[in-house]
Formats: sequence, C-alpha cells, structure tokens
Amino acid sequence: MANVEKAMRDFERHPIAECLSKRKEMIKGKQHLEKTLLESKFHSENITIVHDTVQTLIFRINASNFRGLFINSDNLKRNASVRTPTRHSMYFPDVLTETVKGKHVQQEMQLVCIYLKASCLFQDEKNSSLLNDDILGATLGNTSIANLRQPVEIRFWHNYTLASSNMTCVFWLEGTEADGLGSWSQEGCKTNTSQEGIVLCQCSHLTYFAVLLQISPTPVDEALLVPLIYITDIGCSVSALACLITICLYVFSRKIQHDSTTKIHMNLLGALFFLNMSFLMGKFLAFIKPPWLCAVAAVFLHYSLLSCLTWMAIEGFHLYMLVIRVYNSYIRRYLLKLCSVGWGFPGLAVLAIVLIKNNSYGAHFVKTSSDRSSSAMCWITAPVINHINLIYFSATILFNMAVLAVVVWKVRQLKANPLRQRKEHSCKDLVTVLGLTCLLGATWTSVFISFGVFSILQMFLFTVLSSLQGLFICLWYCFLRCHSQEGTSWRSSFRSSQ
Repeated sequence: MANVEKAMRDFERHPIAECLSKRKEMIKGKQHLEKTLLESKFHSENITIVHDTVQTLIFRINASNFRGLFINSDNLKRNASVRTPTRHSMYFPDVLTETVKGKHVQQEMQLVCIYLKASCLFQDEKNSSLLNDDILGATLGNTSIANLRQPVEIRFWHNYTLASSNMTCVFWLEGTEADGLGSWSQEGCKTNTSQEGIVLCQCSHLTYFAVLLQISPTPVDEALLVPLIYITDIGCSVSALACLITICLYVFSRKIQHDSTTKIHMNLLGALFFLNMSFLMGKFLAFIKPPWLCAVAAVFLHYSLLSCLTWMAIEGFHLYMLVIRVYNSYIRRYLLKLCSVGWGFPGLAVLAIVLIKNNSYGAHFVKTSSDRSSSAMCWITAPVINHINLIYFSATILFNMAVLAVVVWKVRQLKANPLRQRKEHSCKDLVTVLGLTCLLGATWTSVFISFGVFSILQMFLFTVLSSLQGLFICLWYCFLRCHSQEGTSWRSSFRSSQ
C-alpha cells in the first residue's frame, strides 16, 4: 500500500494548474501509477486511497464466483484535508469475468478503479471539453475486457442545465503518433440523460470513461439537409458564373471604367469567385485520398473566405472615404495598398495557422440530428479558428452596416432636395442602396438571427442570399452599365449634389 501512496504523490507532484505545461511528466506519472496499482499486493479485501485529484480503489475478486460490484464515491473514506469531488459511481455486472473463465489465468484477480480530475492528460486534437473534467477508469488485471453482454454502468453527477444532445459518453483511445495525442470515441457506449443531474454511461468494455461536452452547433435536421445542399450547390454555381461574367465584361471595357471604385468591385467579385469554386471543389475532395488534398482545399477555402470578408471591409472603407469623409481623402498609391491588404492579409493569416498548427484543416462532417447521414466538406477542424473567423466576420459586417446606415441617411437628404424628386432619381437611389447592401455583405447578416423559431428560416435565408451574392452584384453592375449615360456608378449621384 505504501508504494501506491508514493505513486499517487508522485502523480500529484505537479498541480493541475501546471498540467498543460508539464503534460509529459504527468502522463509518465499516470502510467507509473497504473503499473503500480496492477502490481500491488495486499492482504485485505480491498484498499481505497483518496486524494484531491486522484482516487484509487483496488478490489480482490474471484473470477469463478463474481456476483457484480457497485462503487459509489459517497461511500469513500476521506481525510478532512481532502475536498469533496464531484459525485460518481460505477457498476460492474457479473458477466465481467466471463471472458477469463476457463482460461489459464488466476481465479483471484484485481479490479483496479481510478478517478482522475486532470482532463489535460486526455487531450485530443479537438481540445474537447469534459463534464466536470472527470475521468473514470477501470481494468481487470492485465486482461482486455470487451464486448460484454451486460454493460458496465458509469454515472456522473452534475449541476448544469445542459441539453441532452450536448452530452455524450466516450472512452479514451491512446494515441500512436509522436505527439501522444489520443482521441475520444463513443463506440460501444450508450448515453442516458433521463435522470436530471445524472449522466448514465453504459459501455461494453473497460478503459477510461468520461462525458464529452459537445459545444458544436446543433445538428442539422435530416429533412433539411438535402434541400440545403441543393440550394447551396446551385447558388454557388450560379454566383461563380455570374462573377466570372462580370469580370469578363469589365476586362473588355477596362478603358472606359478605369476608376478605383470599379476595380475594388472586381477584386471583391474575384474573391467571391474563388470562395464559391473552392467550396464546390472541397465537397468532392473530402472523400478523395490522400487526405492532404482535402487539407489544401480547406486552406484555399479559408483564404478565399478571409479575402472575401476583407474586400467587403475595403468596400465599406472606400465608401466611407468617398461619401462620408470626402475631403482630405487622397491616399498615395491607394489601390495598390488596398490590394496588398485585401489579398495579403488573408494569406499571412492562413500561413500563420498552417505554420503554428498544420493539422487545423481537413474533412469536416456536418452531422444530422439522427446521425444516420451527413455531408462532408474540406474545412477547418480546429474550433478556436472558427471562433476567430466569427469575430472577424462580425466586426466586418457591423462596420459595413454602420457605413451603409450613414449612406442611406445621405440618400434621404438628397431626396429632400426638390430638384431630385424626379421618379428616375428615386429609382436609381433605390438601386444604389440595393447594390451597396450586396457589396457590403448585408446578405450575410441573417447569421445573427440563428436562434429559436428563426433558426430554420435563418438557415435558408443565409444559404440563398450568401450563395447568390455574386449574382446580385452582377445584375447591379449590368444595370449601371445599361444606364451609363446618366452616370456610370452610384458615386456620381453623390458628387452631383456637392
């Protein structure tokens, strides 16, 4: 028993706060503790040792007449100095020893149970979150226990108000790569959350168990997945074609439209074309080997998305300089600087991600509510990068919507002028505002209503409007070309009032 105590103290030598920085040392401590528990010899029926972040229980059982065993953390003896951890329990059915009966093994075996509160030792590539950071493990001697007729039952108590779909019982698969990262799997485990405040895990094998908190978005309804896929594919195809047509029209008439405003529009259309094409290509490459092809497609898709958002922000900045600031708005080599930001900044951001964490891109699966079908695409696999994307997206859209609000206010001021109350002027002002909403990304704002009863409406609105953004800009550009005799762009409307 003294050697077990020593192994536990060695394991707890590094505080949990240092777990991430000294992960390798703590993993070695855990492995040493496991080995010590399996090799320990004692004369009593069982031993129990309780510390703050680790608890160990060893039971001597007879394989031939095992009748099951129930362990509850409430019954553990604790020292006064040891704080009470979260509650948990384990039930081992009598079929646990079926696989060892009749084999050349000792009839008397040791059932080792271990409780750990150090989730960083079980860190996967997704940096998954665990309920209360609790991990429960069990082994029966040196025997592998799997495919039990009656499952082992593990209960985790909690005081959180969580949706049952956000909690999944999982077990740990040790990593084989050089970095030692393993993964959590739910194969062979069932999750039961019918009791309030308790997650019941029923698993058909012995290993380390935990409850995975899935903070990912709610799965898509299976009935909505197919129409959403069709709408997205059709919309992106039409938008990509419209962007290409518009850019060709500009190239053939570049001598007429050589102003910076039109060139900024063309750069935005170029980014939209890359975004739509990379999205469509990524859906096919998700199922093609080798996997690095999908990773490359995901990198290009992320670069295209960031370029698209950056050029929309540049559209808002240019509109601010043109309409709101007006005076002292000259910038030397203006367009060259905008292009270096619009195409260079996204490239540097993606390059930094690849260099820092090169496994952040790959196949991403969009699960349905029934888990029977899914759609795959080449995209980001690291949640933290998606959070950064959301922040950048929100900042861009909010800035552009503020600029658009000021421009609409300017348009209303122009309409108040008696000389500008002609019907054709009102029509052109309306087209101007509609065009600006597309250029500034107002079609993407539906993402902010993805809650409650609006969630289904939001999915279809966002899918239709965002995928057809290139088509809307193409129609707007063609309208301006057809009415070029009255002014080649919305800018002339504002300048004529100065």
